[in-house]
Order: sequence, then C-alpha cells, then structure tokens
Amino acid sequence: MRDVAILGAGMTRFGELWDRSFREIGIEAGLGAMVDARVSSAQLDGVYFGNMAAGSLIEQEHIAPLILDYAGLGSRHLPAIRVEGGGASGALALHEGYLAVASGLYDIVVVGGAEKMTDVTDERGSDIASATADHEWEVVFGATLPSLWGMIARRHMHEFGTKREEFAQVSVHDHEMGSKNPNAHYRNRITLPQVLGAGPVAEPLGMLDCAPLSDGAAAVVLGPLEIARKYTDTPIRIAASQVATDSMALQHRREITTVDATVESAQRAFRLARRAPSDVQVAEIHDAYSIAALVSLEDLGFVPKGKGGPEFASGRFAHGGAGPTVNTSGGLKSQGRPFGAVGIAQVVELVRQLRGEAKDRQVSGAQLGLAHNLGGTGATSVVHLLERVN
Repeated sequence: MRDVAILGAGMTRFGELWDRSFREIGIEAGLGAMVDARVSSAQLDGVYFGNMAAGSLIEQEHIAPLILDYAGLGSRHLPAIRVEGGGASGALALHEGYLAVASGLYDIVVVGGAEKMTDVTDERGSDIASATADHEWEVVFGATLPSLWGMIARRHMHEFGTKREEFAQVSVHDHEMGSKNPNAHYRNRITLPQVLGAGPVAEPLGMLDCAPLSDGAAAVVLGPLEIARKYTDTPIRIAASQVATDSMALQHRREITTVDATVESAQRAFRLARRAPSDVQVAEIHDAYSIAALVSLEDLGFVPKGKGGPEFASGRFAHGGAGPTVNTSGGLKSQGRPFGAVGIAQVVELVRQLRGEAKDRQVSGAQLGLAHNLGGTGATSVVHLLERVN
C-alpha cells in the first residue's frame, strides 16, 4: 500500500444557500480543491462523491456523473462513484478515495461531498435525517435523531452524573470558534444561559444543542505521497483511514452511552498510525448534538468514560487549553451540517490547521489531526488521522 497525501482542499460557505444549485456548490468545492492542488482536469483518474439523500432532497439520483457532466468533464468517461453512509457519507467517500490511491489503482482523485438540506421544509428535512436511524425499530414509533440523542444524554447523566451545563458548553465553544470561520453557517457567539434557556427539542436537548440543517460542499484532492511535492509545499499525509459499524437501533447495542463503532475505528486508526490520542493536537469531532461531542471524546480515547462533561467544561479542549483543541471550524453546530459534506469539511479544516493557514483559529504547532464523523446515532463511524509532512 502506498502512502496517500492530501494535495489540495476547497469548500463552499455553509448555510442556507437558496440561490445556489446542488451542481454549483459541488463544482465550486471541487474546482477550489483542484486549484489549491495545482491539478488540471486532464490529470484526474477518478471522483468519489459523498451524499446522503439527493433523491429525497432535490429529486436527483445518479449524482456523481451529474457533477462531472456539469463541470464539462462528461466526455472524459472518468469513474465517478457516489458513496452513502448517512451523516458519514463524506468521510466514507474519503475512505474509498484513499483506498483507490493507496492500492495504486488511481494516482489523482477528487473526493467531494455535498448536500442541499434547506431545499425542503424543516419537517421534511428532519424526517430525511431521521432515516439514518433504524426505521423499523425506532423511527416508525416516532423517534427522531434528536430524541435518540436525547435518550443518550439522559442515560449519560444518570450513569456518570454529567450535568446539563457541561454538554451545553459544547455549543458555546463551537460558536466561539465558528465566529472566526468565514464559511460557517452561524458566526454568532452564544452564552451558556442562552443554551440552557433555549426552547426544548428532545429533553434534555434544547434548540441550541442541535446542529442546523445546512447546504454546502467540500472537496479534497488525493495523490501518492511520493509525488506530493509536485503539487503542494505542505503535503498532508493520511496516516490512517478507518471505518467501523454497529447496530442501527440503540436497543440492540451493548450500551447506549458508548458508541462502539467509534471506539473500534479510533483504536484501529491509532494502531495503524502507531500513534496515541495524546499525540493529537487538533481534532474535528462529531457534534451534531452537544452530548455527542462528550461521548465522542470518551470513545476516541481522549478522556475516560464518563469524564467528558467535566473535562470539557474545564476548558481543556478549548483554543489554548491542554488539548487537543476540538472543532476549530465551529463543528457541526456552528459551521453547519450538510450531511454529505461534513466528513470532508472536517478534513479541510485539519488541512488548514496542519498547514498553519487557519488564522484566528490556528492551533500553534499542530502536526497531527484527527477527524471523526458519525452516521445516524453511530451505526457508522469513520476516523481519519492526518499528519503534516515536514
């Protein structure tokens, strides 16, 4: 297997992009990544595209060749492959692109992800998002993603004494970082009293504990590390790319306060990279709901099980804390949640951090970054470790 590097990265603004089409934002992100990598379309060997629900959202299936066609590349006859994995669709697409380059099948590939979540009503969007849970065992009885994560939060509070204020701090932190990110859906700071006083969604989660439904796209260009310096002065090596799955329904899991798919994908990634959680300086973790961030920190190995709340509230994971600094992009809560693009956008943020290009969000001396993306309530977990090549 060859070492694989990220040669370029690009993304659109996330938010309510009503005046932009799915095709337009997909092309903008892809071209941005290619320009960043100084790669021409003639050099491309393939395209991987993460997307959760274009059929339901914009009534368009078969979207990978659609994007290429709209970009003027239809006559190239490139392999173009759509990858779906709920909210982890983008991260799964990156995993597939990584494997293609690592195996030697392709040399240069573009991996993108996009979603247009605001082209439907909020109610319809929530229904589509909840389809990433188990329909037969959960959704058909009225469960939604927020209510399922609400059950996880309540159980975490019961088992470990986690306080409501502790996971509310996740949203405060995310908005602080998102206020410094020009691509973020929400760029406003919020306070702890605002989070605690927001309208209820699924007790104990309130409106400000939940990431928005967003539009947006992100993309990266991958190539063999051995030729990376032809395209970039700061190659970013993918030190590990690991995927794990678990039961869809919470009731079928070993316990609901631990996402075993995260535990397994993280342990595999650290073993492969011969690294440990203590080596990570910056991490983009899944925080579609504030409690998810605490569970993820525990399952990734950054803190012991049950200690995520007090450790986060202490400021350890804030910018300038003992680290690792988490969600410098603003996370899903502030940067936004276009399902198919999230996993790629996390990696775009890490690329900028490892290159030293994150400006006000920059983590000093960042050399190793982790990206963690979940599908549904954790039936799919994808972990990537990225390292700067000096």
